[in-house]
Order: sequence, then structure tokens, then C-alpha cells
Amino acid sequence: MAGRLLKVSSLATAVFASTGFYFYNRQLDLSDLSVIRFGRAAVTTAVISYDYLTAFKHVDHGSEDYWALKSKVHRRSAERLRDLCCANRGTFIKVGQHLGALDYLLPEEYTSTLKVLHSRAPQSSMEEIRQVIREDLGKELSELFVSFEEKPQGAASLAQVHKAVLHDGRTVAVKVQHPKVQRQSSKDIVVMEVLLRAVHWLFPDFAFMWLVEEAKKNMPLELDFLNEGHNAEQVAKMLGHFPFLKVPVIHWHLSTNRILTMEFAEGGQVNDRDYMRKHGINVNEISENLGKMYSEMIFVHGFVHCDPHPGNVLVRKCPKRKKTEIVLLDHGLYQVLQPDFRMDYCRLWQALIQGDMSGVERYSRRLGAGDLYPLFACVLTARSWNAVNAGISSVPVTHAEDVEIRTNAALYLPQISDLLNRVPRQMLLLLKTNDLLRGIETTLQTRASSSSFINMSRCCIQAMARHKRSKARSRTRRLQISLSESVNLLKLSLYELFLRLKSSMLVHWLSALLMFLH
Repeated sequence: MAGRLLKVSSLATAVFASTGFYFYNRQLDLSDLSVIRFGRAAVTTAVISYDYLTAFKHVDHGSEDYWALKSKVHRRSAERLRDLCCANRGTFIKVGQHLGALDYLLPEEYTSTLKVLHSRAPQSSMEEIRQVIREDLGKELSELFVSFEEKPQGAASLAQVHKAVLHDGRTVAVKVQHPKVQRQSSKDIVVMEVLLRAVHWLFPDFAFMWLVEEAKKNMPLELDFLNEGHNAEQVAKMLGHFPFLKVPVIHWHLSTNRILTMEFAEGGQVNDRDYMRKHGINVNEISENLGKMYSEMIFVHGFVHCDPHPGNVLVRKCPKRKKTEIVLLDHGLYQVLQPDFRMDYCRLWQALIQGDMSGVERYSRRLGAGDLYPLFACVLTARSWNAVNAGISSVPVTHAEDVEIRTNAALYLPQISDLLNRVPRQMLLLLKTNDLLRGIETTLQTRASSSSFINMSRCCIQAMARHKRSKARSRTRRLQISLSESVNLLKLSLYELFLRLKSSMLVHWLSALLMFLH
């Protein structure tokens, strides 16, 4: 018996030693092993779940102590989730960034903690970058580029970008996918699905399975850089009539599924007020132009860039024309809106702007909100129910209202989870896009300006007229629709002119008053 044990232990030692030697030779990062990644995620999920199950046993529900404790539990749970995303990297960071963008849907403790993931993305080594380029383009760096900066311009969850110079002297940005992301992403999504189902079983009110559904659908698209290049070209053509928009040109001969080479464009992030002040860029002009772009994408074309976080939207003075430009980057994630959905969405926003409550209820229900339509209207606009009732274009945003919305995000988390599971999948990325755009407007201090609502109304009018014309059977009917569209657009332009004159007269009057007092 002792001899057998000795043989077994010797064999086990040999296997363990050879396995260790193999891993050492391969320089394998333990974080790459599926069992380690799953174990880490499972432990974090268990700890967070246990915290929520046991933390509130000795406090009365709804008391001041309860809400203070709940905020602390939210905060430490968000920190654990952030640390898990940083450890597992890749898909986990991408999903964490998505959650961090949902300012008006999740408790503030989660969004503020997870926002840091935009600056905590992993970075591949230069040897890994060379290997990806060698495998995909079949040549060494020196054969493709005159120079290639080793320090990346920026690192994201799925890739990093390097500045390089081609042999013809043109400067380009080379986006290279992290080598392990493609292999790990499908496994990571399965891990998330298993753990989210377990959490939903423990906490029936927690219904965030939409996260996994969205990751399953979007991750393969985001990992295909050729798809991103085609999206960039499509949006550049679609919005080519906007002189302020710049979409970098793609160099197809140096692009693959894992490499995207494009024109290099410099600029400051859209939320960098100091950069704008230094370069003489008007924040109101930037905010208005951003609103024009996205209103047309959403309402008119139904082809929407769904990742407008500040790192993907740059502003600059055009080197040639000296005009202000918006540079739109990272075209991996787009949402294609179905025509019927887009029309209902148009009508809903018009009802919200005008304070038409019967329209708000009708079109919210048609978009799947059901009896939760008041919550849906508040989530969509990030406004209080009182502001929605009055018409969001006529009630200015206040700090107190923002605090109320964020507080309610924590209070109504189960209902928000239910709502997000009810609405069409197309709505989820639109909500994320709305929140990112609102975050930019808040930073620029241009939230809910009259110009943004006028731009939205103009695009809604154009979209609905185009839709009606496509359904019209006679030339006379199409002419009537076009005439009605022209009249409505003229009314809107006159109203916009009135607001500008009123504003300029008010400024003139205040200036005169100040001079008189002086």
C-alpha cells in the first residue's frame, strides 16, 4: 500500500512539475485560464449577493439608517464589481463600461465607480502588437510603416491605438485588437449568463438578463474591425452634408478583422472645456451640432452610433478651414432601428416635447412599456414626472431635479429592471446613447437647451414626412405631405428665429442696464 502511495505521489509530483514548467515556458498568464476567470467572477458574485442578503437584517426598511446603509452596500459592491472587471479584462471591462454609462438607470454609487473603467483598460505589449500585425498582414512593422509609436495613443477594453507614418508620408492611426479578447469573449459571456441567472434566482427583482442578450449580439460585431470600417464609411456618407463632421478615412489595404488603419485625427475630448477655451471653440456650437448629428441618425436614418463616450468624440479647429469640427471615432457599435419602431419613437419624443400626455402614454405603450409608461418617460428624458407633464421643452433642468432622478434610480431599481426587460432590444442601446449624450451636455453645461429640442422636432417632422411619402400611393398625396412638411418646418424656423431675437434683445437690455448702473 505504501509503495502504491509512493508511486501515485511521485506521478502527481511529476505531472504538477511538468505542468508548471510548461506554463512557465509559455509565460501563461493565469488570468487567461477560463477556470480562473470563472472562479474570480463566481466568488465576487457570491460576496456581493451575501452582502445584500445579510446587511439589512438589523435596520428598519425605509428608515434613514436603511438608506444610508444601502448606499454603502451599493458602493462596496460596485467597487468589487470594478475590481473584477479590471482583473478579468476584455469583455468584463466592456460590460462594466456599459453599466457605468447608465447614469439615470442605475444607482449613482455604481455609475460613478464603474466610470473609471474607461481609463483602466488593459494594454497589450509591443511584442503582442507585432505578432497580431505579422499574423494578419503578413509583414513586419518596418515593412508597412516608416515609424510606429510604441506607446499607444489610447487603450480600450478590446483594442489599443498606435500612431504611425506610412511610406508615402501620411500619418495614420492603427487600431490593433488585444490578442486574447477574441478567444475569451464567448466564454466570458457564458460565465456572465450563468452568474446573472443565479443572482436572479436569489433576488427575483434583479432582472438584468438584457445585459447578456446585448453582449451576445454586439460583441461579435465589435470584434470585427472590417464591420467597424464599413460603419464609418456609411455614416460619413449619410451625414456628409454636415460640414462640421469629420470621420477618419479607412485604409483598407492595411485593415483586417483585428486591425483597422485609418486617417489620424487630433483633437480634444468633447467634455474638455479647458481645451475648448484654449482653442476658441464655442461649447454651445459643439452641443448644438452634436444634437443635430444624433437627431438625424436616430429619427431620420435609424442608423445610430451607440458609443458616444467622450473618448470617441473629439473636437478641434480644422487645420485648413479654421472651422470647428467634431471628429467621430470608434464605429464598432451601431444600432439599426426598424421603421415602425423609429416612427413610434419619433411620435413619442414629439409628445414629450409638447407635453401631450395622451400621446406619451399611447406611444410608450406601443414601445412595450405597458403600465410602466410614466417611469419609461422619466427614464427616456432623465426628467421628473412633473417636468414630463408640463412638457420637457418648457421646463428648465435644475440641480434639485437631477438629484431627484438619481435618487429614484436607486428607489425604483426593480421596476427599472422590469422595464428594461419589457422594451424592444433596440431601445437598450438608445437609452445608453441618450445617457452618454446627456453626460456630455451636463459637462458642457448645455443641458436641455431650446436648440436641442428644435433640432429633434425638425428631424421628427422630416422622418415622419419621409415615412408617409413612402406609403403614399398617389402623386397628389405625396405633394400634400411635402407641403405639410414644409409648412411645419417653416413654423419651427420662425419659432427658432423668435427665440434668438428674444435672447439677443434680453442680452442687449441687460448690458444696457449694467452700463446704466455702473
